[in-house]
Amino acid sequence: MPVKYRNFRNYVPWLLLILEVVFIVLFYFLSSDNDDVSTSEIYPAFQDVNHMVVFGFGFFLMFLRRYGFSSAAFNLLIIGFGVQCSMLIENLLIFLRLRQNEFGLKRIMKATVSMTAVVISTGAVLGKTNPVQLILMTIVELIFFQINQWVNNSLLQVPEDVSMMHVHLFGAYFGLAVSLHFSEPSPRNDKNRSTPKSDLLSMLGTVFLWVFWPSFNSVLAVNNKSKVIYNTYFALAVSAVTAFMLSVLTTKDGKFRMTHIHSAVLAGGVAVGYSARSINYPWIAMILGLLASMIAILGSYSLQRCLHPTLKIHDTSGVHFTFGLPGVLGALAEVILLVI
Repeated sequence: MPVKYRNFRNYVPWLLLILEVVFIVLFYFLSSDNDDVSTSEIYPAFQDVNHMVVFGFGFFLMFLRRYGFSSAAFNLLIIGFGVQCSMLIENLLIFLRLRQNEFGLKRIMKATVSMTAVVISTGAVLGKTNPVQLILMTIVELIFFQINQWVNNSLLQVPEDVSMMHVHLFGAYFGLAVSLHFSEPSPRNDKNRSTPKSDLLSMLGTVFLWVFWPSFNSVLAVNNKSKVIYNTYFALAVSAVTAFMLSVLTTKDGKFRMTHIHSAVLAGGVAVGYSARSINYPWIAMILGLLASMIAILGSYSLQRCLHPTLKIHDTSGVHFTFGLPGVLGALAEVILLVI
């Protein structure tokens, strides 16, 4: 860690304290009292999303040898900080009458879903940033994400439950853009390699995400919620099976590689997030899961060699292949389904 940061880290608690005081003051002026009449109905879905973001992504990012505990801790820090920041930005939009007011628990749930973009971006710069830089990235990314949401909902008339699925694309490519400003770690640096223990913990996070992904895709759906859950599960199932199949076919010794499975089993859930409401037959979701898993594994071979030497982008956890490219596939599939 740079010497300048080591001299500055004593001021990090005071920075967090000042920001929290500012948040409390702004919430006092911008927040309103809302009665949650449907808390019992929406709280189970909120729990699933919260478990997915905190436990799932917390363990998902624990694959580095020296950054396992810090990645889980930083994940919890930016979620606790970012949910407040996201709700504050939304309160400001409501105050300016750019967005309709909603009851409190749904706003917290939307803020938690928005934080998925920040957590995905963190995976691209993991091991290269300190807490101060992560906090700054969280604030900037949430501001731009909320602006993107307002443009989609107000100007382009995109339904909110569909536009929120942009978190995968937005988080992946925002993280890659931030990663441009950080140099690639030296190959001799053993801090940026994994161990069997760290890979096991990361795979545990992948299982958490796989289990709760149907709830994530359907949590904001107004209509056809059961259809969204149904299609998401089929896409995830096919992407998981395809990941194991391609892992064997692309290795010389014919063994499973956790690197492939770690990145590809979730690709189906990402790809079907946009179009799960529009799919009427499960075989369409299954095809999306198959293609997304193939893109996640086969794309890592070709694009990884192009990004490093040509564009000088170092993607620590491979968010481009896990979330970025499957998100592009899902957006294209939604356009095709709407046209048809």
